[in-house]
Parts: sequence; C-alpha cells; structure tokens
Amino acid sequence: MLRMACYGKSDTGRKRSNNEDAFLVNSDLGLAVLADGMGGAAAGELASRFFTEAALEMFTWMADRRRSDSVSTIEKSFDLANRRIRGHVQENPDHHGMGCTAELLALNDRSYCLGHVGDSRTYLFRSGQLIQLTRDHSFVQDLLEKGVITSSQARTHRMRHVILRAVGTEEAPAVDLLKGEALPGDVFLLCSDGLTDMVEDETIRQILTMPEALSHRAMMLVDAANAAGGHDNVTVVLCEMIAESSGPERFSDQQLARTEPSRPRRR
Repeated sequence: MLRMACYGKSDTGRKRSNNEDAFLVNSDLGLAVLADGMGGAAAGELASRFFTEAALEMFTWMADRRRSDSVSTIEKSFDLANRRIRGHVQENPDHHGMGCTAELLALNDRSYCLGHVGDSRTYLFRSGQLIQLTRDHSFVQDLLEKGVITSSQARTHRMRHVILRAVGTEEAPAVDLLKGEALPGDVFLLCSDGLTDMVEDETIRQILTMPEALSHRAMMLVDAANAAGGHDNVTVVLCEMIAESSGPERFSDQQLARTEPSRPRRR
C-alpha cells in the first residue's frame, strides 16, 4: 500500500493585498484539495473555503462508512460545494459571480483519482519528468489548441485569466475526472495559476528534482513565483507517494490554510 505525505503553502503575492486561495491536506484520508476563489471582496475567499470544507466533509463521511469509491466521492464533493456557493449567492445577491477553480486529489491504495475545474492545475512529477495532468478550462487555452496563439503569447495574453468553467457558476459543474496508478516516489503538485503564470514548467521541474523536504520545495516554488513578480496569490500543495513500510516524515494531521480575500479580478 501507499500513503500520501503532503505539505501546502499559500502566499498573498507581491501585488494583492488579500488571498482568495485555500487548500487542505489530510494524509489519513488520502486527500489533497486546492481552490482559487473569484468574485472579489469576501466572495472569493468564501467560495474557496466552501470547496475545501465540502471536500473534507464528504471524504470524512464516506470514510466513516468504509466506502472507497473515489470517483463518486469527488463528484459529490464538487456538487456539494457548488450547491453551497449558489445557495450563498441567492441569499447574498451582492456576491453574484462568486465561484472558484478547484483541484481534488484522492489516493486509494495504489491508485489516484483527480477532479479538476478551472485553470488551477495538477502535475505529476515522476522519474525526473513533470507531466501536466489537467487541461486549463480557459479562453486562452482554447486559442492555444486552435493554433491561434503560441505558448509564449498565451503567458502574456490580456485574456489569460478568463476561465470557462468554475465551481458555483453553473447549475451543475462539469468536472474533469482522471484516474491512474500511483507509484512510490511520485510527487503530485496542485497549484493555483499564481504559480504557473509566473514560473515556467522547467523551473518547477528543477525545483521538484532537488533532494529537499516537501516543505522546503513548496516554499521554493512560492518564492520563485514572487521573485518573478508575484502578480497573484500563489498556492502550492505537494503530495509524495510513500510505500507504507517506508519511514519518511508523515504529515498526518489535517492542514487547512486560507487568508483574506483579494481584490476583484477577471476570471
């Protein structure tokens, strides 16, 4: 069997006064969650918090009943968060437009399952290679795939923050679900676009290659985003797959982090 050692780090960045990102890790549940809120004022912070809390509640409830269908639990987590965000907007019309992008990674024995909505990302670092598992649900990604713009143009495009899917903005969220085998030594990176807008994939790969603790590598990724300008909130979660017989440090306690909301942004 495998277990998941995790560490997350969130930072406001150099340009924003508040942070709309949120993350949660729980190694006992084999769960890692990241959300990037939108909506401005308190709305973005609330949306990302609703998502992390909904995921924790759903996975805890399923674990108490000894159920192990990760796909179903992920779908239920997104649905619960979606309903809570939309219910909040109905009661608070001034928060119209609030929502969040979201990444939810679940480990079950030697397999992983991933739920994804928006332009936050999940990568797999395996045998020195960095693989982007998710596809951005964004206007610029569509232009890139159609050949209208290049990769370098996508990084600076004025519409790069316009996303096409988010939790809380539709009646039912369309969730990308990915499944695969997890191997000892694999490291999953969940991150908000505050990292990937600022730091090239090759730089991310080089940092993950370093023989440092997860906590140190996570902080190095955040520092790299800030050193490149820190234009947005930046949040990273690193999850390492460890054989149960191994003895590296284990982050078994729930880790939940969020800070204050950021100024409104186009998402």
